[in-house]
Amino acid sequence: MKAPLVSIITPCYNQAKYLRETVKSALASSYRPIELLIINDGSTDNSLEIARELEQEFPEVVVLDQPNGGVSRARNHGIKTAKGEIILPLDGDDLIAPNYMEEAVKVMVARPEVRVVYCQGIKFNEKGQKKWNLKPFSRYQLARDNMIFPATFFWKKDALEVGGFSEDMTMGREDWEFWIKMLKNGGEVVQLPFLGYFYRLTPTSKRKKTATHQKKIERLAYLNAKHMDFFERELNGPLRIQRTWSRPYNTLMKFIGKL
Repeated sequence: MKAPLVSIITPCYNQAKYLRETVKSALASSYRPIELLIINDGSTDNSLEIARELEQEFPEVVVLDQPNGGVSRARNHGIKTAKGEIILPLDGDDLIAPNYMEEAVKVMVARPEVRVVYCQGIKFNEKGQKKWNLKPFSRYQLARDNMIFPATFFWKKDALEVGGFSEDMTMGREDWEFWIKMLKNGGEVVQLPFLGYFYRLTPTSKRKKTATHQKKIERLAYLNAKHMDFFERELNGPLRIQRTWSRPYNTLMKFIGKL
């Protein structure tokens, strides 16, 4: 069987400082064939210039340029343009291990029931690093919180089938909602038993910007509006601000006739 082409989708907004390191970490992968699509999302620094240099240096690199529209729109642009059957999002400041891609593709090719493959991760910055402790996957746990980071392998056809990343989810954690769409009605998930992804913590990280109480309220309202069928099944009602108490609270509210 011919090895499937993997398309690495790299959104970049003002990440000129890290982009070359990210691209070189992906190109150091032991797996081939690959293509790497850099989507410049209206950067105001010299990210586009560096992306064009990388495109000239490496035949696997393709640069797409768009007005600033956010990470979901950039990822969707890349996914739609991608020639590969398998997609790996990799943000413009993060890194992967050389064996991550090869081991993930092995699983996806051998087991058609698997829709999503990821690994163990590390969070790092100039001060050091720490293991990213992720809960084991289950749909019940996915209803309460996300345990799958964006740098995860999936089939392009599956992403197109669910409409890609939701571009109107501007309050953060759009990857969580994507995995809910992708997995709520079935499909196996595999976490590889090694460190393969390195998430860079920066002062401008979107995760930090969207960690406010107001953003959490907006996020829950959005998720409940779009996926109440999923939350009803897994949590016996809507996702709550105190997420770990969602199912017992919903069960109590139904018992006393308040839900």
